[in-house]
Amino acid sequence: MSALYLGLISGTSADAIDAALVSFEPIIQLRASLAYPYPPELREQILRLAQGDGRISLDELGELDGRIACAFAAAANELLRKANVPAGAVRAIGSHGQTLRHRPLLAQPYTLQLGDPNLIAEHTGITTVADFRRRDMAAGGHGAPLAPAFHAAMLTPSTTPRVVLNLGGIANITILPGNPLASNQHAPLLGFDTGPASCLLDAWVEQHLGQPYDSDGAFASSGKVDIELLARLKSDPYFAAPPPKSTGREVFHLTWLQSHLHGLAIAPNNVQATLLALAAETIADAIRAYAADTREVFVCGGGVHNARLLQALANSLAPVSVDSVATLGVDPDFVEAMLFAWLARERIEARPVSNIDTVTGARGPRLLGGIYS
Repeated sequence: MSALYLGLISGTSADAIDAALVSFEPIIQLRASLAYPYPPELREQILRLAQGDGRISLDELGELDGRIACAFAAAANELLRKANVPAGAVRAIGSHGQTLRHRPLLAQPYTLQLGDPNLIAEHTGITTVADFRRRDMAAGGHGAPLAPAFHAAMLTPSTTPRVVLNLGGIANITILPGNPLASNQHAPLLGFDTGPASCLLDAWVEQHLGQPYDSDGAFASSGKVDIELLARLKSDPYFAAPPPKSTGREVFHLTWLQSHLHGLAIAPNNVQATLLALAAETIADAIRAYAADTREVFVCGGGVHNARLLQALANSLAPVSVDSVATLGVDPDFVEAMLFAWLARERIEARPVSNIDTVTGARGPRLLGGIYS
């Protein structure tokens, strides 16, 4: 068996820690996977900080860093136990950590992911690679998205221009020009965050129904799109800004939504329907603006299970096809975890190929991640 790498990530929804055990030779292959839930009180604290004013004492911050790391290590150990794979068979863990803030546009930009990699290495006995975003940011980039280089490596080259769409809390796209067509074989790889996907949908349904997410878009399906609210939401400058660009829950949160609801009396299910339309239309707008020749969109991330959202995307993008990456033989739930296994491998092999300057805006390729043995 070729060397194994283990990827760990919890996204902006903080619903679970996704763990993926991956081999890369002769092809990229997901060997085992696991969604490991956070303890409820830990998830609640993460979400409160991620979408609130961010106030926390230094002692609370330090303790949270350790608690998240211990949860990540537990996820890795549980995956290996279920897969019956010894820790010694894993070359390295790639840990994204838990994002609490991502501020690429400040005078002094920063991004903050918690989950101390020293603790992960200690509790698993496996070399851990972490802190992938800040080196790119130090080179003038956004530190995000990091997925496009992996999407290009993961998918078999196609002569058809295609987009890979990740529907997490935030949506991001990777634009893959068709190859090996002579007209665009030298086209640069592009990708960026388009805006909110599930983060507002999840937050709104949790506030009104006490559910962590809108199962299959049922709550949105019960409502109607409010045209005025949709126009207000789409007027946010982020959507019109050109790439490179990235964003997060610190921008698109319930307070942001409430500011646009001011003076409107809209039923909660109609707000949910409007938020779903916002996600679908801003994604479609971005694809039309920057990937006009796209003929195929392949979707990964938790939002792939929201049939209502996928249908809205298909309607907005027609006649472009919209399908899950499962049709290509890839598990849509673990693409991001596989990404961080791949990033760990690239760092261990000292290959500065994972930050794409046309994606992040960095001044050039950089070795991403620190190694904790």
